[in-house]
Amino acid sequence: MKFTRFTDYALRVLIYLGLRNDGRVTIREIAQSYDISRNHLMKVVSNLTRMGYLDARRGPGGGISLARPAAEINLASVIRDMEQDMIPVSCFGEPGLCVIKPVCRLRNVLKEAMTAYLDTLECYSLEDLLAPRGRLMDLLEIQRETAPTA
Repeated sequence: MKFTRFTDYALRVLIYLGLRNDGRVTIREIAQSYDISRNHLMKVVSNLTRMGYLDARRGPGGGISLARPAAEINLASVIRDMEQDMIPVSCFGEPGLCVIKPVCRLRNVLKEAMTAYLDTLECYSLEDLLAPRGRLMDLLEIQRETAPTA
C-alpha cells in the first residue's frame, strides 16, 4: 500500500515533534529539516491539530507540539485518520464496475490483506518510531538538550 504525501508528511511531523519534547516548534522549522513545502505542511498540521494529535498556538510563545505522549499515538489510527481512500482497487468503492465482481475472490483477499496490514500497525506507536533518537536528531539537525554545567 502506498500512502499519500499528506499521510507521509503527517507522520514526519509527528516524528519531528516526538523528538522535540522540549517545547513548541514552528512549521517553518519542520519544513526546513525535511526540505519539504511549508505551505503543504500547514494543511497537514491543521488537520493533525483538528484531529487531536497536535496542540497549536499562535502568537508569542506559540508553535506546535504533540497534544499527548508519543506512546499514546497509535500508527494505525493516524493512518486511518489521514488516508481518505484506503480502497486498494476500484471494485471496493463503486458497485458495478467489474464484470467478474459476483465471483471474484480478489476483493476478499485484498480486504484480508488490508486488515492484516492495519492490525500490524495497531501494534506500534509514535514512540516506537523514535527509538533511534540520537541518529534521527542528527539527520534532522535537531539540537540536543544539554545538561547545565556546574
